Amino acid sequence: MPVLRFLADESCDHAVVRALRSAGHDVAAAAEEGQRTVDSELISRAHAEERILLTEDKDFGWLVFASGRASAGVILMRFPGGARRTLVDAVLVLARERGSELVNCFAVVEPGSVRIAPRP
Repeated sequence: MPVLRFLADESCDHAVVRALRSAGHDVAAAAEEGQRTVDSELISRAHAEERILLTEDKDFGWLVFASGRASAGVILMRFPGGARRTLVDAVLVLARERGSELVNCFAVVEPGSVRIAPRP
């Protein structure tokens, strides 16, 4: 399994950060840095550091597709309250089984579903 580099925004469940780190991935977390971040700055940072952005914020879809912001990849996690218990496992499986497909792509992960699209 390749080691992937991630940047988790504040909306990312910290259990995902811990699990990815435990699996050997390099994960930076904005929430650990103690200051609020602006979405456009965060996606620019992820791109500059060649990190895949982990988020639960749909605004990143707009930044990548409508605004054409460069990114090293985005994983948008959409897990409603009743399915939250499966979130960590879904992200770990995605990283393990499809990690090489995530670089420079936009992935949407939902309970029982993963869609990966190349950046425009």
